[in-house]
Amino acid sequence: MTVLKPTDFIGTITWLGLVGAGLASTAQTELVASLDGVAGEKHAGATRASCSRVLAQYPKGSEIRNTRQFSLIGAEDLAEIAARMGLAELPPALLGASMVIKGIPDFSHIPPGSRLQAASGATLVVDLENRPCTLPARGIEAAYPGFGAAFKPAAKGRRGVVAWVERAGAFRLGDSIRLHIPDQPVWAHLAAARR
Repeated sequence: MTVLKPTDFIGTITWLGLVGAGLASTAQTELVASLDGVAGEKHAGATRASCSRVLAQYPKGSEIRNTRQFSLIGAEDLAEIAARMGLAELPPALLGASMVIKGIPDFSHIPPGSRLQAASGATLVVDLENRPCTLPARGIEAAYPGFGAAFKPAAKGRRGVVAWVERAGAFRLGDSIRLHIPDQPVWAHLAAARR
């Protein structure tokens, strides 16, 4: 009995990036991922130190499972952020993106637990929406003076998702990537839990 439903939502990988010591990423034509992420990438590793995003669960700096090995954004969401900021375009490298995917609608809100499976079989598990923060503002400001502070409000609801590697393999520029969703209904008590 399958618990994940392959969908007809198939995107195309239009950009790949490798994050080094800082936040910015450098463009790549291929990312080869192990179960620990991409070797040499800032966000690689089976575990990470907890941060402000999970303070309600753990003291800052606690060792936790690394569910943030990849930062993915939809090409359409990226274009919308740029438009909201008043820019013609916003390079994904300035956001520290690992991957830009074109063709999956409302990409930033695909269900947690979804899988994104590349042509090679390499598969990412979507953890959560990647909430916008102020960290990219400095790089954006350097590239587009006067626009750095506009990023966080413009990116609300459009910043993409973070994910971790479930099956190792290669992600290549131009490859298709299929969305698989959890085959279960939305939890009936979600609205009450969010109050």
